[in-house]
Amino acid sequence: MLKKTLFVVVGLFYLADPAISLAADFQLFDPGKEAIVDYQKYGEFENPGTSKYQYKMIDTKGLKEAVGEGIYPNTNRVYADPGFRDFDQKGLLEGSHWDFINTDNFKANFYKWAVAKEEPGVKLYYTALALEKSGNFQHAIKAYYAIVVHYPRSVGSTYWKTPWYIGPVAIDKINYVTREHPELKLKLVNASIKVRNRFDDDLKNDIFIINPGKFVTAAENDFIETKADLVKLDIASDTEGDKVRLVKYSNNHWQLLVDNKPYPIRGMVYSPNLIPLSPDYPTPEGRTLNVSRDWMFEDKNKDGIIDGPYEAWVDKNKNNKRDSDEEVVGDFKLMKAMGVNTLRLYDHYGLNKDLLMEGYKKYGFMYAVGDMIGMYCYASGADWYVGTDYTNEKQQNNMLDSVRKMVEEYRNEPYILMWIIGNENNYAAVGEKGKFEGHGCRAKLQPEAYYKFVNKAALLIKSLDPHRRPVALCNGDTLFLDYCAKNAPDLDIYGANAYRGEQGFGSIWTDVSEVYEKPVLITEYGCSAYHHSWPQEKSEEAQAKYLVSNWKDMENNFAGLGAGNALGGFLFEWCDEWWKGGPATDPSKHDVVSQFGAPFLDGYSYEEWLGITSQGDGSDSPFLRQLRQAYFGLEKAWEKYR
Repeated sequence: MLKKTLFVVVGLFYLADPAISLAADFQLFDPGKEAIVDYQKYGEFENPGTSKYQYKMIDTKGLKEAVGEGIYPNTNRVYADPGFRDFDQKGLLEGSHWDFINTDNFKANFYKWAVAKEEPGVKLYYTALALEKSGNFQHAIKAYYAIVVHYPRSVGSTYWKTPWYIGPVAIDKINYVTREHPELKLKLVNASIKVRNRFDDDLKNDIFIINPGKFVTAAENDFIETKADLVKLDIASDTEGDKVRLVKYSNNHWQLLVDNKPYPIRGMVYSPNLIPLSPDYPTPEGRTLNVSRDWMFEDKNKDGIIDGPYEAWVDKNKNNKRDSDEEVVGDFKLMKAMGVNTLRLYDHYGLNKDLLMEGYKKYGFMYAVGDMIGMYCYASGADWYVGTDYTNEKQQNNMLDSVRKMVEEYRNEPYILMWIIGNENNYAAVGEKGKFEGHGCRAKLQPEAYYKFVNKAALLIKSLDPHRRPVALCNGDTLFLDYCAKNAPDLDIYGANAYRGEQGFGSIWTDVSEVYEKPVLITEYGCSAYHHSWPQEKSEEAQAKYLVSNWKDMENNFAGLGAGNALGGFLFEWCDEWWKGGPATDPSKHDVVSQFGAPFLDGYSYEEWLGITSQGDGSDSPFLRQLRQAYFGLEKAWEKYR
């Protein structure tokens, strides 16, 4: 059962909503007299660009006729729609409106939300979403824009009980739909909804600065931004590393360079673990899983060759057996062919340095090596139910010792691209024993102390690394971005695990640029390849569309374009991990248990289905690979960089 708080997390998630079909699923009874509404004909925009913005409606009747059915102020027009009456009489609209979001009956979803008794901005958003999914893109844009005009301060709730700022998301959706469908010949310009103080999740101190912008006629070329000529720009700052450099240009755009060449991070999280190993349950032989490093040593067939990187094979016909034309190829070769250039290593203990070096020399892989700095009580010495305390000097010293070991162990390895500290620690909180929340960490309860410690760790790394590689934080999206900006000035890169939806990462680029003035690395992005009511082929098609769109959003904000502060990102992940369904599930089975509401294909996260390759039926783990459509979609998107 879908719940009201399921769908979108500002600073964490935006709802995924792949509109796979370009043909409209249903025809509107009353599409309105204007394809795009000229609101100035029916009212006045007062104080645009300020916190006092409002739209004063004067000709309500004319505006109703212009917008058509289901869009404020003409929501009741749906009652006159013969289709609505037919659906209502057949009982197709019974139940909670929250049950009418991720169904494939887009017409029913539209009718239900158009008349729902709900917060107006929320109501309009899901009305627009149903229209978008149905292929009624023009009407969807009108509905999204009605939020911007009438309800830009609308705030909903999320699965995580955090604020969902609907106005900025509506602008993101308009930009996405018009960019993906140039046949509409529309572009929204100068629209902006800034929410000051939004990063602390406290609604009471929010200040909205609103400019509704306007629509202009646009050809397909109007969505292609002219790239700034970086060669002609002065360099404002430079980390001056001898192999890896992070430079800031005079236009405030950022670029990562390796051997003095641009290095867009086409990263991968790689954990091709052996089924049925699990961190929660040992095998009959007593083995449990260490996701950070087991894959670096796994040799199931005892042939002296590491399994996943070198002995994986592609099950081309998906019959779960190796046929004569299916040669051993290895994941490293597959990732190289796809265009991957960097792997993320979450921690630094017990890594296979020989394997990492071979990956670097033979396949060109570099690595972002990390330390958890207290997440999961990692190296802090804290009790799990108390959690890492960032005000505790002893625990701080323990964690700094761990950071020191990382740098001293790997600082002279040529394959190190950067250092990443943390892994969304800002989401973690621990209560009293028996009332556990989070992952052995108190950062969410101690944001100021946490980010001050982050800065200590960054300074320590810089003092120990003679090669001056960049230091990045892995934050949970933009929660506490303002605390980070104030207390961790010595970080080089703002990294964020961000799962916001098919349309990309929204305001993350401008938010970080304005609040922190750092480049942005997406330390995790991804999408489950599972939908509870779709055939697998359709789910994989949607996953591919989602991930390629995410990449395009990064690409559109590389140096010279957009906000100019995107460095790339790490896709989560290469291969499905069957143990991730939770302690109550069986790690020998590919479970379809959802863990939480998320911006994926049916509104839920299925953590055992995040791979762009699968392990088939699991009978030949960890060797068998079935490549999903996302593999080929990203291979094509990354072709220009090879």
